[in-house]
Amino acid sequence: MQKIIGFLFVFALLAGNISAQTLQKNTVGATIYNSQNLTPIPNVNIINLNKAKGAVTNSFGYFEINAVANDTLHISMIGFQSIRVRVTNDWVKNGATKIYLTEKAIALEEVKVRKYHLTGYLEVDTKLIPDVNDSYRYSISGLPHAYEAGEYSPKAFSRVMNSIFNPADMLYNFFGKKSKELRKLKDMKQDDKIRNLLEVKFDRETLTALLGVDKKEIAEILQHCNYSETFIQTANDLQILDAISQCYEEYKILKKK
Repeated sequence: MQKIIGFLFVFALLAGNISAQTLQKNTVGATIYNSQNLTPIPNVNIINLNKAKGAVTNSFGYFEINAVANDTLHISMIGFQSIRVRVTNDWVKNGATKIYLTEKAIALEEVKVRKYHLTGYLEVDTKLIPDVNDSYRYSISGLPHAYEAGEYSPKAFSRVMNSIFNPADMLYNFFGKKSKELRKLKDMKQDDKIRNLLEVKFDRETLTALLGVDKKEIAEILQHCNYSETFIQTANDLQILDAISQCYEEYKILKKK
């Protein structure tokens, strides 16, 4: 009986070691430093582009993230050059490494503020002020209630339908070729670290890395999905992500029909 208990105890220890090693291999860590003064940088955002998982460095500049060899990590921080780092076998084996970020050199341009030259007559002034409320759809992520800033465009349905049957259409090409990246949208939206990151960003940099497109293509996609120029220019990255995700879901439903 004692031999059996001893055998089970040893087996449990071995199983625990194997599980710990497996868990360790699926997680990598690193400390991020400022390349100029070699000080650790807190609150740096890290996203695993292959698994749509996020992490943030602590007060000591250290982070851990779920990753395996050959995964690509997108690392970004306000005021620093964003970089992409490939996870190597040595990194996985050692468990931790050091990464250095370079500060951006930012030159501020002159900003001119112009007033509206109003006459005091309502009928005349309403024509002088440009109409900025041309949105067809406008939803705000993170707020309890979404709202519409205007009516749906009468061409909204036909645009998406045309994209399904027209191989040259922008949406057809994008949704057809980027299906793997677009399937990650649900996972990205459920990761709190990624949502918190995108909610305060407006540069589309992280989205271009996640979706494998440039900023111009993101604007074109949203235009084809019938989002207004106002929304495209002013929405944060999380709102843009939600908009692309919603358009993709509509596209899949219509395509099935």
